Amino acid sequence: MSNPDELLVAISAAVESERSNQMTLTVVVGGAVITGRLAPEAVWRERVAEVLKNSDRLGPFADVFAGPPRAKGPARGEAPTHLHFHLARILQGSLGIPETGGMYRVAIKDVSAWTVGDLTYTDR
Repeated sequence: MSNPDELLVAISAAVESERSNQMTLTVVVGGAVITGRLAPEAVWRERVAEVLKNSDRLGPFADVFAGPPRAKGPARGEAPTHLHFHLARILQGSLGIPETGGMYRVAIKDVSAWTVGDLTYTDR
């Protein structure tokens, strides 16, 4: 979307203000379907930093995500520009990749379609 969807921006702003990760969302970005829970950017960054810190190879990158507080999200009054997914999956056929969920950052302006809720598949 060249002009970000106002409702999607409002949802992201609500997630940012509540510091909650209970809002589930499914988006289409560049033809990929991503589904999962939204998290406030600061919480998302903390979790990514934690995962990286525990990695032998990727540990040095943890500081990029755990940077100074001013870099941890939009300034007060600014509209969010990205969605931060926690426990999210890219859906392909009947698979969710990764199976356990990942951490994805998606530019709101790149979302071409979305729906509230987390999509799942079953073999039943």
